[in-house]
Amino acid sequence: MRVLVVGGGIGGLALGAGLRRRGWEVSVFDRDADVTATGGYHITLDERAQSALRELVPRDIMQRLLASGSALRLREPDALWDRRGRLLGQGPDLSDSSSVDVDRVTLRTLLAEAVGDDLHLGRTVSGVDHDDDGAPRVLFTDAAPVPADLVVGADGAHSVVARHLAGGRTNRPAGIIGFSGRTLVRDLSPGEQQRLGPRSGLAIGPRGAALYIGFLDPVGKPALDAPDLRMSVTTEPTYIWGAMLPESTVTDSLRRLRGGALQARLLSRFRERGWAARSLEVMARADPHSVASYRFNAASTRAADLAPWPVGRITALGDAVHATPPTAGMGAGAAIRDAACLAENLSAVADGTTTPTEAVTRFEAGVRRRGSEMLTLAMRTVRLILATDTTLGAAATAVTTPVLAAAARLRY
Repeated sequence: MRVLVVGGGIGGLALGAGLRRRGWEVSVFDRDADVTATGGYHITLDERAQSALRELVPRDIMQRLLASGSALRLREPDALWDRRGRLLGQGPDLSDSSSVDVDRVTLRTLLAEAVGDDLHLGRTVSGVDHDDDGAPRVLFTDAAPVPADLVVGADGAHSVVARHLAGGRTNRPAGIIGFSGRTLVRDLSPGEQQRLGPRSGLAIGPRGAALYIGFLDPVGKPALDAPDLRMSVTTEPTYIWGAMLPESTVTDSLRRLRGGALQARLLSRFRERGWAARSLEVMARADPHSVASYRFNAASTRAADLAPWPVGRITALGDAVHATPPTAGMGAGAAIRDAACLAENLSAVADGTTTPTEAVTRFEAGVRRRGSEMLTLAMRTVRLILATDTTLGAAATAVTTPVLAAAARLRY
């Protein structure tokens, strides 16, 4: 049985690695010519995602990943701030957490190594269809079609494969534009280093402005203390932040900017919304070359709406099915779990204990459940942020945050 995977992101590479490990004939195609040419800066893998990954990649790959990851159990509890930088509350104790933060580039590089020669870079897929015998095949912009027994779309929120299956888009804009960047902890003032601390957090202000600050330190707080195995892109304590603004003509104009120009305009927009200088220091002192923008896309939160196509020999996983805003921090982990689920069900086909149709049916049912769970969590935060972008929401945010800050001072 030959499987073709369209898309070499986290989910596609994880599936390719898992099928290769099981001895399947698999090919993964991606338009990037370099596996390090990827957006995003870090992702969180919870225990479910790590367990799935252990089923897909060799043990040495998993060990190198953990040695290159930052352990949440070594961090302080997450924080919630207002736009003035005042603490509003803290998250739960993380000392028992098994979750790991890792650079997206690092994870993609390790997964590409696990896929090996079955990864084909610089290949742009233009579509999918069926040949005269009804077998699925992948079409390319500059090469002949390649036939398969099963085609899997792992090509993200703008998936060519999922669009073919669904007859249209499988997600829509969520109403928020995101902006991201990297800031070394040592580049911040001592006061701001102390306020932010070795933890992640979220700051929310009126009019839909929010700022997530993620803490990453694979060297000082590794998930596995094995320096000889470490290959993380991040080599010292770093804040990887994501700013959020409601989608509008103004934010659309920001998306056309790059680097320092984007950074300056973004800071200006937050200042106009009354954000304090210290709250914006992490953004102001970022590496300008790291600053980028992207649109939040979201599929339906209803499981029944996901993968809305008849079961066949073409399917999809990850963001191609359940595109999710980054506000849940679970997108890559869900794609890995999707990949493990499909690999397990296809193994049952090889064992003769199920048919290909039954395997895909069970796989897609799992994708729907996972996608609905993850999207529900992510959209709660999106709706909270967008709720502040109303007259009532803005007023409520401005009035309640000083009260919450006062209560937090007494509590902590």
